[in-house]
Amino acid sequence: MRRALLILALIAAAFAALIASGADAAVARWAAGWQRDFQNGLAGALRALRSGDPGAFAWLMGLAFAYGVVHAAGPGHGKMLIGGYGLAARVPALRLSWIALAASLGQAGTAIALVYGGMLILGYSRTQLTGLAEGAMAAVSAIAIGLIGLWLVLRGARKLMARRSRADHVHDEDCGCGHRHGPTAEEVAAAHGWRGTLALIGAIAIRPCTGALLLLVLTWQMGIPAAGVAGTIAMALGTGAVTVAVAVIAAVAREGALGSGAGAGGTIARVVPMMEILAGSAVALIALQMLNWI
Repeated sequence: MRRALLILALIAAAFAALIASGADAAVARWAAGWQRDFQNGLAGALRALRSGDPGAFAWLMGLAFAYGVVHAAGPGHGKMLIGGYGLAARVPALRLSWIALAASLGQAGTAIALVYGGMLILGYSRTQLTGLAEGAMAAVSAIAIGLIGLWLVLRGARKLMARRSRADHVHDEDCGCGHRHGPTAEEVAAAHGWRGTLALIGAIAIRPCTGALLLLVLTWQMGIPAAGVAGTIAMALGTGAVTVAVAVIAAVAREGALGSGAGAGGTIARVVPMMEILAGSAVALIALQMLNWI
């Protein structure tokens, strides 16, 4: 138990240190500078593709994938939500990785729908599309992320209160009280259904990548829309590579924190609520930062 609490405290301290030190903002500034270089490389790749250069398509896909990887280091893209959720909810690493990848591909789908729907139906320009993505859609995404964080906090708090309400009853396996004394590891892992999964994916996917919007608009105007769609998917896979890595790290860290007593329902019942409260608070704090409220 002491080992689990120590690891949990270190995880929480790492979250707080990252936010307080401004290291995330420094990474975001570096990523923004790289994105300007990407736009120049993108223009060259598209010109080569349009002129029939046989290697241009592979160049464009590689560039788009690399952009997705670097751009994921900036704000948004759900990496902190995936990480926080992975720490708070005992989701297997493989399942959380699939959720992370689905969320990234969902962002690509949102970008494609926004560009083609906006241009064909509403007649939007590139500036209007970008403004919509960075304005209303970014705010909705941040609010959804914040709500998931609050949900994790409330769920952890309810578990703590329920445990305290039973604290005056001495339990053992044969006490005959008519209820069990805590969930097993398998029950905790299976307690998160499709609703939570869809909410997690939707909160991330609702905000499209601005680089994908740029690529889709340019390829549409140049008469090569299929290249734009393929490049957008390549960007999503690059972003997904980062979020999947975060998902695996979060799942491994959580299992490490519970490793000293993962088979004991009582230990899980004590540690899991605290993990949910701390991780949910971090996710909610990040959402407030995304909204520029703090």
